[in-house]
Amino acid sequence: MARLVIYGIHTINAVLRRYPDRVVQIWRDEKRKDGRLVDLETQARQLDLAVSGADAHKLDALTECDHHQGVAAEVRSLPIQDEQDLTPFVQQLAHPALLLLLDGIQDPHNLGACLRCADAAGVDAVILPKDRACPVNATVYKVASGAAGLIPIFRITNLARVMQRLQAEGIWLLGAAADGPRSLYDASLDVPLGLVVGGEGRGLRRLTRERCDELVRIPMRGFVSSLNVSVAAGVCLFEARRQRNDSG
Repeated sequence: MARLVIYGIHTINAVLRRYPDRVVQIWRDEKRKDGRLVDLETQARQLDLAVSGADAHKLDALTECDHHQGVAAEVRSLPIQDEQDLTPFVQQLAHPALLLLLDGIQDPHNLGACLRCADAAGVDAVILPKDRACPVNATVYKVASGAAGLIPIFRITNLARVMQRLQAEGIWLLGAAADGPRSLYDASLDVPLGLVVGGEGRGLRRLTRERCDELVRIPMRGFVSSLNVSVAAGVCLFEARRQRNDSG
């Protein structure tokens, strides 16, 4: 199992709560007296995890950044599932599915933000292509604020084929597109749903668009003509939650 260095207080706290068995080592800047760092170290030691002192230069090198908040951890990578696991996963859901399909997100900051939105909206799983898409790396972990370790992720080879399989399972595939013929707010989102969002700049690829059951647009009232992919995903997902009468 591959290993990954993650960083940031919130990110590491989230992994300690959910997956402490995957933490191999923690490094903490002993010169920093931040109470949250002290609490994190206390929690880690209570879990019998190794915590080592490190200066800022070592943490910079470990994380390849300077905004690690004085803490880093080596973790065993989360078990990202593949295409063969997806159908059984969908079939075992006891409620109408809410899935997020990302068609080629290449910026790790955008992918992390999408995962964070997905987690906040209670998405059941996120589906990512293996090719021409960003891997789930340390930057994704940081931007996702722990969501990358809390939400099921499936990396698949052929997005169009998986879309067909989801449709066979009764999942309605809704594509978000600036030129969609129907407003998001006129669509029915309280059904088993897979929201399909395209990559930066180009949006949905042609074959992906064709596989969608419906294309919708987010009505824009200002001067800009489009939203960041993670913002668009968040707007659509929370509209689905609103229609499902979820109160929290």
